[in-house]
Amino acid sequence: MSFGAAILGCAGERLTAEEKRLYRDTNPFGFILFTRNLSDADQIRALTAEMRESVGRNAPVFIDQEGGRVQRMRAPLVRDWLPPLDDVARFGADAETAMYLRYAIISRELLALGIDGNCSPALDVARPDTHAVLRNRLLGDNPRDVVRLGKAVALAHMDQGVLPVIKHMPGHGLGTLDSHLELPRVAAGRDVLDKIDFEVFAQFNQSPLGMTCHLVFDEIDPRPATLSPVMIDLIRSQIGFEGFLMTDDISMEALSGTIPERGSAALAAGCDAVLHCNGDLAEMQALMARIGPMSEAAQTRAEQALNHRKARNPVDIETLTAEFEALSQQHPQ
Repeated sequence: MSFGAAILGCAGERLTAEEKRLYRDTNPFGFILFTRNLSDADQIRALTAEMRESVGRNAPVFIDQEGGRVQRMRAPLVRDWLPPLDDVARFGADAETAMYLRYAIISRELLALGIDGNCSPALDVARPDTHAVLRNRLLGDNPRDVVRLGKAVALAHMDQGVLPVIKHMPGHGLGTLDSHLELPRVAAGRDVLDKIDFEVFAQFNQSPLGMTCHLVFDEIDPRPATLSPVMIDLIRSQIGFEGFLMTDDISMEALSGTIPERGSAALAAGCDAVLHCNGDLAEMQALMARIGPMSEAAQTRAEQALNHRKARNPVDIETLTAEFEALSQQHPQ
């Protein structure tokens, strides 16, 4: 059976009968968790097991665990972290090592709870006027640092067997509005975009999974990138991204139209799957009735992405933590 062309959330800490029925009947590619779904370790493991059982396979379960403001789980369940950009500044010349250790620890914490996908790293290049909802979630204010540190973050996940999701393609750093609430527009020319924003993502074009941005690039296409065949083609051709491409949350207010209309438009534009995060059952039912299963090409990319869940260089969390603490002593907060 082909995967349903979506990644879905759920409403609470356990699945309802209606949610199980929807997942069984539509077979979504994977699932995503938010704070409303998380209380303690046993509950989270039970929920992730229920999700996989509902589709009868080892479906990926994602979360946004960047650290800082975007950290769905917190102490005492897992370790609390500074925002990524703050830790980069703190560690200075040792930032590459520190970010590797940080995300390797995060990956071990996620795996222990049945979570094997993390929507990180954010590879947008920070500018002075990047909206505050995004800016300190980033890794640097120049392409060289973002690429260098982004590779460390992605490798940390892959070494431990967690799928990283690079975001927000093809670049959200010039956005000055919060796309959760409004549609950002970028007036920058191709010279800037090609050299900075798009070039960063080109260095990650072999990544297994990526996420689009709800942002308009005025010089290229009047539609938000998520819904733009022109922008998705740019991601595939110019950036050369060959991996599985999901939308950012389709319910964000940057987009207009109904949820099914947005989802259908995103798939028509060339996205592989629709990410729906708020757990609203009626929205999910309407979305899945509209979009159906993945295309053959998307199915192939999905299967290829899942093959990357094999740990490359697993290290126990105690060793990783000891190394991070030793480095932290040299760079106190």
